Amino acid sequence: MSSAMIVIFGLVGFSFGWFVYSRFIAEKIFKLDPNFVTPAHEVNDGVDFVPTNKFVLWGAHFTSVAGASPIVGPAIAVYWGWVPAMIWVTLGSIFFPGVHDMGALWASNRHKGRSIGALSESVIGKRTRTLFMIVIFLLLLMVNAVFGSIIATEMITFPTAVIPSWIVIPLAIGIGVLIRKNYNLLVISIVGVSFLYFTVWIGSVVPINFPDEILGINKTAAWILILFAYAAIASMLPVWLLLQPRDYINGAQLVVGLILLYVAVFMSMPDITAPAFNDQMQPDTPSMFPLLFITVACGALSGFHGIVSSGTTSKQLNKEPDARFVGYLGALGEGSLALITLVVVSSAMYAASPAEWHVLYNKFSTGGATAFITGGGNLLTDAWGLPNVFAQTLLATMVVLFASTTMDAGVRLMRYIVQEWGQIYNIKLLDNNVAATLFSVGCCLALAFGAGGSTGSGGNIIWPLFGATNQILASLTLLVLSIFLIKLGRPARYTLVPMALVMFIATWGCAVQLMQFFREERWLLVFLSVAVLVASVMVILEAISVFSSLKREKEAPVKS
Repeated sequence: MSSAMIVIFGLVGFSFGWFVYSRFIAEKIFKLDPNFVTPAHEVNDGVDFVPTNKFVLWGAHFTSVAGASPIVGPAIAVYWGWVPAMIWVTLGSIFFPGVHDMGALWASNRHKGRSIGALSESVIGKRTRTLFMIVIFLLLLMVNAVFGSIIATEMITFPTAVIPSWIVIPLAIGIGVLIRKNYNLLVISIVGVSFLYFTVWIGSVVPINFPDEILGINKTAAWILILFAYAAIASMLPVWLLLQPRDYINGAQLVVGLILLYVAVFMSMPDITAPAFNDQMQPDTPSMFPLLFITVACGALSGFHGIVSSGTTSKQLNKEPDARFVGYLGALGEGSLALITLVVVSSAMYAASPAEWHVLYNKFSTGGATAFITGGGNLLTDAWGLPNVFAQTLLATMVVLFASTTMDAGVRLMRYIVQEWGQIYNIKLLDNNVAATLFSVGCCLALAFGAGGSTGSGGNIIWPLFGATNQILASLTLLVLSIFLIKLGRPARYTLVPMALVMFIATWGCAVQLMQFFREERWLLVFLSVAVLVASVMVILEAISVFSSLKREKEAPVKS
């Protein structure tokens, strides 16, 4: 079978999602109002609340939410076979994350840019806010630990990506200043992406390799410490100076990269060498249900998106209808990345034959970002004639930049939560920017090194727990949206049905992981799993109470 058929199936589905389904949700359910004064205009503090062009905001939002997950997740999940992964990536992207992301952005916009955790207090109740914030903080903790491990691994595996990945920082600052001065956005984009690709060429000929040990620390741990030091600094800068322009230029280069990859599929027409359903799995392979859904993670649905939508993106929304462009189209962009990842790791560009594919995918958890970079580099070389080192450096840089922008946003969002706790409990130290940031980064490092030992690779170990927590949070966000819609007197089935399905699957998956961690005596991860499950169940119980109250109010006889 030709890989082009998978691409056609996915793109037709995404087109339906954008032109039909998202328009219906935006106009009939959320009722996005172009005359509504957004928090970005109402507050406009020049730091967090900044009215932003929707194309710039789409780039910032997309790369913040995408990270490396829509690459790593599908590239691992394909072990069960490419058919189940393709169906979940495509149909999931249409009916689940687009509504979730746009809805979180809209609801936050209607509540003065408050985060989904703070928003839960208004929609459900005061106790819910504390529980919600715990789940969000734990998820962000996992996100940062996971992505720190991924970036460190790719920096070591593909040292040619080091130079372009770090040069993009001063490039982004320059772009941020130019955008702030209202220079032509198209010209800035063309020049910025061109310069980024020039640095990719430089990196391809000048790789940067760390020695095995630096001051007694192995190189993986050294990279993780450097990355969190950078994330701490970046998270305290104004969004327009680094986070926003860096995300935008990353989004622009991703669009170019996706175009190159998708066109390359039709130019090369590689055959699928992976099995539709894998019948040669190792005995210790986890069950496809429910692990497929939480392994694909951000490739289909992610609670982290709701945090970003309500935590940073809603504070930059210029007009309310932009929520559809930024939120739903951002989710489809992530689905497109997940789809092309599936094609790359399933095709002859990664494994020349079914036998070779089974050798490369010899157990669950193989593949990942490295498989995407290797297969994608081969595809670009075959179709476009690019030097293979350059092609792989281009894709490695894409992965690293995505993951690092997610770390930027993740640490910033953790700081927001810690500062909120400082305000709620009157702890002035935690309300301080620097102290809150240092506390957040310290927690991330404690998880990375606590779960992964001296290498700091705890993020690799907690991937399944991250995926389960991620989707539990997504279901809780959909739950808040559903109650908000019911209070407004609008149909809630478009959020309630996805919420119920995801809640069941993700809770099941988290329980499976809990039992595995218990058998392996990984007590830190057991604690995290229990904390997520307990907090989530309590939020659900609070929500059920609100549902019951709303139902009683609706059924109560009208007094004459």
